[in-house]
Amino acid sequence: MATLMYPKGREGFATGAVNWTGDDIKLFACDTNDHPYNAANDFLNDITGAAIVATSGNLTGKTATDGTLDASDLTLTAVTGDTFEAIIFYKDTTVTSTSRLLFFVDNYGGLPFTPNTGDIQVQFPNDTNKICTI
Repeated sequence: MATLMYPKGREGFATGAVNWTGDDIKLFACDTNDHPYNAANDFLNDITGAAIVATSGNLTGKTATDGTLDASDLTLTAVTGDTFEAIIFYKDTTVTSTSRLLFFVDNYGGLPFTPNTGDIQVQFPNDTNKICTI
């Protein structure tokens, strides 16, 4: 696949409901066997618990230059559970029914990944699209 924007994520950027540099943005490792990409999904409560293998803290060092989004690389600590094939970015409101899904990514290096209780370094691409270009 590659990087897919969720329609409600795209709407959020277009209407100002999502502020990449100002909002709390997180990601989670997704087992796509439990939950494949579905454009009809709009908020975190649409993702089944079994599909969420690990969740990050808030992204830091976020930039949005000419529509290209980036952030500092991060570490998911002590990850256990199922193999995951994708990473999903979302705006965290602390309420799953309002935490808007943004991007589904399944083409980062190292995917799929099988957890082994160790830390996982998530390194965002350094190409011209960085995390995503909207």
